Amino acid sequence: MSAGPDPIHMTSLGNGDSLHQQVLASFPLSDMTEEDLIRNPQLCKLLATLAQHVDQTGLTVSLKSELDKAEQKLQTQRRHWLHSESLYRGLQEMIQDCCVRKHHTTVPPDQTMFCETVDKCLLVAQCVRMLDPSSSINQDQPSVLGLNPQQVLELMPSEKTVQRMKQSLPRELEKHLKKKCLNLLSYYQPEWENESEGLKNSKLSHLSVLLDKEKKRAESLKDTCRENTVLLQRQTQLYLSELIKCVQLLQSLILDHRLKTQTDLDGKKLEYFEGKCELVLQKIKAEMVEIQLDTYTADAISAHRKIRGKLESELKACQVEKQSVELKLASFEILGKDFEALAQEYCKLRQEIEMKNWAVKEFMQYSNK
Repeated sequence: MSAGPDPIHMTSLGNGDSLHQQVLASFPLSDMTEEDLIRNPQLCKLLATLAQHVDQTGLTVSLKSELDKAEQKLQTQRRHWLHSESLYRGLQEMIQDCCVRKHHTTVPPDQTMFCETVDKCLLVAQCVRMLDPSSSINQDQPSVLGLNPQQVLELMPSEKTVQRMKQSLPRELEKHLKKKCLNLLSYYQPEWENESEGLKNSKLSHLSVLLDKEKKRAESLKDTCRENTVLLQRQTQLYLSELIKCVQLLQSLILDHRLKTQTDLDGKKLEYFEGKCELVLQKIKAEMVEIQLDTYTADAISAHRKIRGKLESELKACQVEKQSVELKLASFEILGKDFEALAQEYCKLRQEIEMKNWAVKEFMQYSNK
């Protein structure tokens, strides 16, 4: 774990070339940027003062000291547990190797006796531990199968066999561990597998140092990867903020261009409707002349006059609506964003013109009859 805040570094905090850079260096796990500190000077001062009392992980000096003590205690307990666990697993592997060798080759009787004694001792020890209640368990709780530790201990091999096993145990365990270390050495450096036994033992003595270097190198790469990840996250946030600004600017340009283009398009549509209205009026006048020439009866003339009066009134109303639309178009060019209401008026005018065209066609059909 890292040590507490450096007094020399904290004393000089705020006296260097850039207070913002020093604050960011004191809190590397935060997502703050130099722009955030510039926009919030009071926060920058608060963090500079806070950096004198906490380390880079945010722990106070007293809490850091207690955490170090607890971690030292934990490491001690962990070493004891690892020592016992390694010894137990080593003995289990020795027993398994012996069982495997029995199925392939002939195992010497003393070796077989040794493995069986170790196996039985481990089983008895496990059973005794399970039957022996701890201080946290109710003492009146019934035991497993009604057994007590003393009854299980009676299943231990004879004292003479156990003593013989204990005498051979260090030597056999050393041979087993040496074999595992050589296998590890061959896996770590395959080119050393064909070396002599003495050279392997010499290189084996340096294996722990090599593995420790590899472990430190892996931890260093892991720290570098973590720092790069934090840097990448900051750059990603900066990139996204700039991208959002660009999108907003692009939307603004698109909206301005759309309004300008829409105004020109509306003007062209108005010119088209004007020309279309004039063409319709010319056709109506021509049809009216033909109706005047083809009318022979007073009833037809009276009907023609009525229709003519109706069409003239509709023409006047259409001209009035045209003037109204022109006035609204002029006001739209000034207001800019009232296009939707004007578009609805255009649609209404177009529908009325189509209705008038239909009325003229009906009138022509009636006159031809």
